[in-house]
Order: sequence, then structure tokens, then C-alpha cells
Amino acid sequence: MLNDELYCFYFVPIFMVHGFVVVNIEKPLMKRNGMQKFSGTEPKLGITMLATCNTLPPSQLAQEVEGRGFDSLWLPEHSHIPSSRATPFPGAAPGREELPDVYWNLNDQLVALAMAAAVTEDLILGTAVTLVAQHDPIWLAKQLATLDFHSQGRLEVGVGFGWNREEYEAHGHDFSDRYTRTKDNIGIMRALWTQDEASFDGERESLEPSWSWPKPSRNIPLLLGGGSGPRLLSHLFEWGDGWMPIRSPKGSFVDDVLRVQRLAEEAGRDPASISITVMNAPQSIDELEELGELAVDRVVFTIWPQEPDAVLSELDRLAGIADSFLSRS
Repeated sequence: MLNDELYCFYFVPIFMVHGFVVVNIEKPLMKRNGMQKFSGTEPKLGITMLATCNTLPPSQLAQEVEGRGFDSLWLPEHSHIPSSRATPFPGAAPGREELPDVYWNLNDQLVALAMAAAVTEDLILGTAVTLVAQHDPIWLAKQLATLDFHSQGRLEVGVGFGWNREEYEAHGHDFSDRYTRTKDNIGIMRALWTQDEASFDGERESLEPSWSWPKPSRNIPLLLGGGSGPRLLSHLFEWGDGWMPIRSPKGSFVDDVLRVQRLAEEAGRDPASISITVMNAPQSIDELEELGELAVDRVVFTIWPQEPDAVLSELDRLAGIADSFLSRS
């Protein structure tokens, strides 16, 4: 069984060799540059990369991703990395315990996605993930609503609780409160997105009656990153639109998915209403097909930030895998 705390793998070095998958089907059958895109239950295909100052700029990356027929681009975030960090780096491979320096060279996530939105037409713009509890919820609600409004409903938001205590507490909050603060911030954001005169009263955070526009073009999907423990699932079933589990090569991922679907029903949620995002997706076509059989329908491949020509070559390689996979679907 996956542990709640494993959510943090979503934006740590496993990016170097793996991808993740997201369930959320919105577009009809289409074809661009030879790659098929399917409606129904067949997977869609996207890309994630740590957007830094030393690789393709977000605008060019987005154009290259969309031009090869991928349907989505997903960008992570860290506000900063305290040099005095004592929090262990979770998910590190043996011999790679140090945090790679790309993590303190990240572009601002939402500015980068705005750049991507400006030069693309259909590309889904995803956050992987947004550390909601580190943000002022009023400003974050405004930023996300503005991005979704002006991109005509192309935003999807992955929600993470954060793993780096020093980073989190530099924002003035107690690390132990991050679950509650995330829930309250989500409540404030959704109130601002859906109510003309918005208000919210949470356990730790509240919002006095307020006006704020623009409203998003639609209900922005919120996909919750984590394991399958009771604490995380209680948040998922209460306010999440999607689940982002971590697929371990040694774990029983099928059992975890079936368990979450069963617990969703017991909690009064229709399992079909909960999208599934699987971190650490394989690039094996047979294993990708197995994920499709579990109703996983978006595969987001990972590219490690590197020289622009190397990124383009990796995009070409992944597009080849995508073509082979979709031709068998």
C-alpha cells in the first residue's frame, strides 16, 4: 500500500527517468503530425519537464510539445530551496541523495504556463504540482482563474502538500498544518471561482465577503497527489477531482487502484468522478496498455531539463513511443 507521504515523489528526481499519467478526457479524435489522439477510454499523451533557465524556454517547449501531437504540458514548482535545508530528499535513487541544482533554478510555474498558453491553441496546461499551502489563496485563485479564462479552459491543477519543511516554513506557516491549510486554501479558491460575493469559513483560514473576477472558464480540475493512506484519501473524497498515486515497480498498483475505487464508493463518491493520475509511468508499450485497462487515460512522459537540442531529440523519441503505442490501441 502506498504511504500518504509519498506524494512528494511527484516532483523529485524520479523525473529523470520516468513519467506520470493523468486521467481526464476532454478532446475528440484528432491527428497532428502523424500522432493519433483518441476519444473514449484510450490514453492521451503529454509531457512534463522542470522548466529552468538553462533549457528550452516555456514558450518554445510548449510549441514543440503541441507540434508533435502531445495533448498537454505539465510544469512543477518550488518557490526556492533554502541552502540550510535539513529535510531529507525523498525518493532519491541510491547515490543521488543530493537535491539536483535544477531545483533552485526553476522558473515560476504559472508565469511559464502563461507563456505556453500564449503560443498554443489546444494544449492542456497542467501544474505538477502546485504547493497550494505555500501560496496566498486569494492571489493564487486570481492567478489560476486568469490563466484558465484567457486560455479558454485549458488549465488543470495538480495539488501537492510539499515535502521540504524549510521551504514551507519560510512562507510563515507550520509544516504540520499543511494538510489543513491546503484544504482551507482550496475552499477559499473555489469560493472565489464560483460565487459572485465569495466567502469562506475554514478551520484555519477564512475569507470575508469579497468580489473577484475573472472567474475561470469552467470548474478547474484539482488532482490530489499522494498515496492511498486514510488521511490523503479523506481529502481526496472530500474535495479532490482526481488522484495522483505513485506507481511503484515493486508495488501492487492494480490493487491500490481497485482499493481506492472501492473506498470511493463507500465514501459516497462515484469512482468515475475521480480522475486517476499515476506517477512513475513506464515507457513500455505493454505496461502502458495495462494502465489503459485500469481506466488510466493520459500518459505524461518526463524529460529532464538539458541542452535544447537534447530536449528536442528526447521529444522525438517519446513521440515515436507514442505513435507505436497508439497504433496498437
